[in-house]
Amino acid sequence: MTSTDLQATIAHMGAAARAAAGPMAAAGTAAKNAALLALARLLRDSQAALQAANALDVTAAEQAGLAAPLVDRLKLSAKIIETVAEGCEQIAAMPDPIGEITNLLSRPSGIRVGQMRVPLGVFGMIYESRPNVTIEAASLAIKSGNACILRGGSEAIHSNLALWKLVQAALAEAGLPPDAVQLVQTTDRAAVGFLIASPEAVDVIIPRGGKGLIERISREAKVPVIKHLDGNCHVYVDASADLELALRVTDNAKTQKYSPCNAAESLLVHEAIAPAFLPRIGALFAAKGVEMRGDAAALALLAGVPAARLAPATEQDWSEEYLAPIISVKVVPGLDAAIAHINRYGSHHTDAILTETHTHAMRFLREVDSASVMVNASTRFADGFEYGLGAEIGISTDKFHARGPVGIEGLTSMKWVVMGQGEIRA
Repeated sequence: MTSTDLQATIAHMGAAARAAAGPMAAAGTAAKNAALLALARLLRDSQAALQAANALDVTAAEQAGLAAPLVDRLKLSAKIIETVAEGCEQIAAMPDPIGEITNLLSRPSGIRVGQMRVPLGVFGMIYESRPNVTIEAASLAIKSGNACILRGGSEAIHSNLALWKLVQAALAEAGLPPDAVQLVQTTDRAAVGFLIASPEAVDVIIPRGGKGLIERISREAKVPVIKHLDGNCHVYVDASADLELALRVTDNAKTQKYSPCNAAESLLVHEAIAPAFLPRIGALFAAKGVEMRGDAAALALLAGVPAARLAPATEQDWSEEYLAPIISVKVVPGLDAAIAHINRYGSHHTDAILTETHTHAMRFLREVDSASVMVNASTRFADGFEYGLGAEIGISTDKFHARGPVGIEGLTSMKWVVMGQGEIRA
């Protein structure tokens, strides 16, 4: 496909998405839920066909020498198919926010003024690896009354095509426009460039993938982008922390899974509790092969831990998102220093304080400038499903519109509505 042909294809998809956005915005809750329940049924009924298509992608990835963890992310196991089907059912069971009017207040003039929740219109989503994201994005688009254009990674093209056809069948079964969810069917990377530079086609772009992808889209897009670049998440262990709680939560935040963006990458410890806490957490990390890159005070307290993998932290380590069994460790003199460190080096994603002091917890919640801030809980909870959103389309560390896990409401906006009975302005 030539560049001109590709640009024309994206333009055609954009026009079709715009045409579908109106009926989707006007669709009733029953029709949207019917589409979601139909999609759940089709996913279960099509398991064999989906896995056959997925096998083509997995085989190609293995032959291309893709790293084992990336190949694993491509797989559509029976469990994953069931999980996304259940996700569709959960989203169908959630309240429909579209059309809800809130904050309706009477004004001295006699008019009543409020706000109505409405869809964004058309969003474009660009993502890598996991084909289940196709269903997550499509199901959230349906429930929120949006149209969307999806562009998955080239490594999952067969899986994504098979999943997308089920989405279109579910939309048609529910009497909704199949073009409400479209998939870019070429692996040509130039398609991404045309899509993100098409404000006439999409209202917002949502990238979900590696830092390189998100940086490129943020740099080149001519439409708003909902994004996060890094997940340098912190755990701060305060002087009054319950020691057993702190050990359990810190271990989970770091080692439950290393690759997600909400895994802890930096550990800050109050100097008063550091002698009791660091050798014990160090032993837990050492047993799991986690390398600890610390400042001088932290390394001194960790030096006696058997089999500990230790290294001096560099300035870069305080800002690093490792996505690996590595964590930076710093001993701090108090809460002020912890907050200052997080706001300087953090990525504004997710940060947690472990403390028994209420005033410290409240200060941390107010003053740490991140999308999710936690007290006495693992950073691994920063997830749309765990937050009760049903699913998420991504994480936003921006400060406008959506922030944190982006679910149904994150794909909507508010418009002002005025109710009158013939009032005129004097």
